[in-house]
Amino acid sequence: MGSSSAFRDVFRAEPHAATGVSFARFMELALFHPTVGYYTSPTRRRVGRDKGADFYTATSFSPVFGELVADAAVGLLAGKNPADYELVEVGAEPGAGAFRDVAHPFKSYRTISYPQPIEMRGRCVVFSNELFDAQPFHRVVRRGGAWRELGVALEGDELREVELPALTAELAAAADRLPREAPEGYHIDLPLRTVPLLRHMVAQPWTGLFLAFDYGRSWAVLAEELPQGSIRTYSHQKQGDDVLDRPGEIDLTGHICWDWLVDELQQNGFGEALVESQEAFLTKRAAAAMQAIVTAEAGRFSRRKRDLMHLLHPGNMGQKFQALHALRE
Repeated sequence: MGSSSAFRDVFRAEPHAATGVSFARFMELALFHPTVGYYTSPTRRRVGRDKGADFYTATSFSPVFGELVADAAVGLLAGKNPADYELVEVGAEPGAGAFRDVAHPFKSYRTISYPQPIEMRGRCVVFSNELFDAQPFHRVVRRGGAWRELGVALEGDELREVELPALTAELAAAADRLPREAPEGYHIDLPLRTVPLLRHMVAQPWTGLFLAFDYGRSWAVLAEELPQGSIRTYSHQKQGDDVLDRPGEIDLTGHICWDWLVDELQQNGFGEALVESQEAFLTKRAAAAMQAIVTAEAGRFSRRKRDLMHLLHPGNMGQKFQALHALRE
């Protein structure tokens, strides 16, 4: 485990740094602090398919991924003219985007990268890829028949995990989500910040399609089937379990709760919200784009075919990622 002196200096200035701040605050600093945050670094290469990057996403397989999603989005608009809709990608890497090199049928295309404000109006197709899993998580553990919030403290130059004396206000406000019973030592990593982020996105004056690709689980799985929680680190294409390792220098992420996002969409005027595996979503809803790729590359196993297989294969990304979609008219 290690941390840079710059991050330690930032963390040391936090109130209660010596006794413990919430894990959500630690994660917020590690990912989004203006000078030492992982996602705010203008030089760090985060996304890519080689070992020089920390991880790859479906957008690493663009333009194939963008072509498939654009085809699926047209179908999900249920007969409406895509030329009447702006395609808005939220959370794209600066200078990148799933549709940057894709010929699409929408009125226009723009990306919103951190820390740009998230603003939409009118008719839109609002798309994101791995946006919600990057939000800070709270952590709890079952001790002595009660849920205890986990935090991070700095002792000298060493970060360590601690149990906080009481739930922070943000977690206390959502404590009714926690199960009444759980085995001793059971951990839950709570993606509480995903709900207000989605609420902000859908509270704005727009109608159309919401489409988010991410990885997550149902609340039942998070609360009953992941006893060590879901937070992991990613660095140079390798997953790690030490959540305090090199904060600000490597990615830190966990499983979101799809149930919470489905509920939020339906409370904000959307019709039926569906969660499907990436494999099922693309196979059912982007058949025309897939057929075009296969036909154009007939007789050879090209890079575009390899990209298609990687996006669909259940052993790669097909079952590891899911798609949430809903329409608001």
